Amino acid sequence: MALTGRTALLAALGALVVGLVTPSWAGIAAVTGVVLLGVIADLVLAAPVRTLRLERAGDTRVRTGERAQVELTVTNPSGRVLRAAVRDAWPPSAWQSGSSYAASRHRVGIPGGERRRLVTVLGPTRRGDHHATRVTIRSHGPLGLAARQGSHGVPWTVRALPPFASRRHLPSRLARLRELDGRTSVLTRGQGTEFDSLREYLPGDDVRSIDWRASARRHTVAVRTWRPERDRHILIVLDTGRGAAGRVGDAPRLDAALDAALLLTALATKAGDRVDLLAHDRHRRAAVVGRSPADILPAFTDAMATLEPTLVETDHRALAAAALRMAPHRSLIVLLTGLDNGSAEDGLLARIPLLAKRHEVVVASVADPRLDELATARGTVDDVYGAAAAERTRAGRRRTAERLTRLGATVLDAPPAALPPALADAYLALKAAGRL
Repeated sequence: MALTGRTALLAALGALVVGLVTPSWAGIAAVTGVVLLGVIADLVLAAPVRTLRLERAGDTRVRTGERAQVELTVTNPSGRVLRAAVRDAWPPSAWQSGSSYAASRHRVGIPGGERRRLVTVLGPTRRGDHHATRVTIRSHGPLGLAARQGSHGVPWTVRALPPFASRRHLPSRLARLRELDGRTSVLTRGQGTEFDSLREYLPGDDVRSIDWRASARRHTVAVRTWRPERDRHILIVLDTGRGAAGRVGDAPRLDAALDAALLLTALATKAGDRVDLLAHDRHRRAAVVGRSPADILPAFTDAMATLEPTLVETDHRALAAAALRMAPHRSLIVLLTGLDNGSAEDGLLARIPLLAKRHEVVVASVADPRLDELATARGTVDDVYGAAAAERTRAGRRRTAERLTRLGATVLDAPPAALPPALADAYLALKAAGRL
């Protein structure tokens, strides 16, 4: 049961009447009786809450930051009119900032035997599964003095997928891919590519590309043109250990790694390559293997939606072993991990030679742009100490990157916004060089 503001107002008016007209126990009893009768009448005439039937429908997946609509159908099987305030409760992360109060509350009037559909607009701000909490209904009587109140559990889950903010870089990288693929006037020639066609020799062409037999048949000098090899295997490995939990700006490093992985996946799929995914720390957290080109990006985003960094040190030996099992033949292994001195020296540096011996390896790490700001500050003593600490951290990351390069890996260390395009460019450079 719930009382409304009208009840308080009626009681206040009654107290005023008693004080001015009949200041006696009889007056108090009369006013109290009127208020109680009104409350009881409202409770009796209000539509029951327990017998209401509630059903859900609507969106089950949405990208983080976008809007999802969840429909709630309320059926009133009783013979009374339902005058209700409805609160559709969801976790705080399911709403855009400041919108939860207005978006979760509805007012509805449903005659007996009819139903109404309410639409709740969600705006998840975090990846993962968001579960409906409960639906609370307050059924008011015709006088508006009191209401019946009850809650219903109506389960529904909306999965917030990674936002894929780096999608804006895809058109420019696809244009470069078309150049490499021979669909424009620029053609790639070099070792490790696939033969595409013959054309007439032009000044400046590499003489090693001349096809002498074809030239003899044509009675003109013909050169071979090449295109990047297709159907190469790419394995993206996400390190979900404690290093991925470190925040850069307002988001953990893992979010930037996911964004880079999605851009590379979209680009490589357009290039005709096969892409698999492995998320690992001490144990395998997720894997996507052998999906078709049409299903690969939805499968990746679905698997990434529920990934969260774990506060444990990554077992690089187990990670490398899992990567080698998923890539038995020569592949491009993209390892999205950290370049911190401790974790790199403990396991990463020891495993890279084993991976680089059989595969092309790219190590990509999310750098903190705050380090560059701290390294240039000189205003106070605290600023100087902060600059020294930042420079020491940057120097350690550079040393780790140099050691990984000497071991045969291609190393990328870039801020969150720059890492996805940098990884896509590295992939295209390997394609152009015929190293895939």
